[in-house]
Amino acid sequence: MRLTVLGSSASYAGPGQACSSYLIEAADRRVLLDCGHGSLANLGRVIDPASLDAVFLTHGHPDHFADLYALQAFLRFAPSGPLLPLDVHAPGGLLDRMVCVLSGHGREQFFEAFKASELLDGETVSIGELHVTPQSVNHEGAAFAFVVEAEGRRLCYTGDARPDAQVLAAATGSHLVLAEATLPEQFAGQAPHMTASQAGSIARSAGAQSLMLTHLWPTTPREAILSAARAAFDSDVFLAEELLSIEV
Repeated sequence: MRLTVLGSSASYAGPGQACSSYLIEAADRRVLLDCGHGSLANLGRVIDPASLDAVFLTHGHPDHFADLYALQAFLRFAPSGPLLPLDVHAPGGLLDRMVCVLSGHGREQFFEAFKASELLDGETVSIGELHVTPQSVNHEGAAFAFVVEAEGRRLCYTGDARPDAQVLAAATGSHLVLAEATLPEQFAGQAPHMTASQAGSIARSAGAQSLMLTHLWPTTPREAILSAARAAFDSDVFLAEELLSIEV
């Protein structure tokens, strides 16, 4: 299983960055976990976006879905003509809310480009031999972590989440935990997000082999993030950065 970071920033992209998006390639399948601002340009540097098998969206904040609008244009206006609808698995009603900003014709094109499926807590979506299981987490509104399993490997992407029993349950048994680490340590508990040390504690308690920190506030010093996580988790810790690609 290969993970490629397409966007690592929280809320807005810093210079040369994009917002949350991760490409998973395994078992001859390619899926996108989130599709934040600026991520489509990075996706096009790695694969042909037309080769995607599905997109999974964790929750309804724009830094996790905004480039779905751009992906819709790519699919609808391909040189060879409109491509077949792409499966988008998202919290219930999210795509319906997204089209509220579009014209009537734009809404029609949006749903010609995408086939929407509602995520259900604990209900696995299988795409060939690649399996994605959404697990509810505490954030704002309907929000999910994704457990991805293929080729004997297991990855947990926490999405945006409070550091509680629900996100720990999703992460448990994973080879790699891809965890948000939005908050500077001094702001722990002041928003429905994790600090780097909290992400490290989740990874340790989950028995993970390695931890990648993502959804990073652009202005937070990176060395401080790494140091805090490493103090809580004594195995491999990485910072997500655009176009970083690793084997899980």
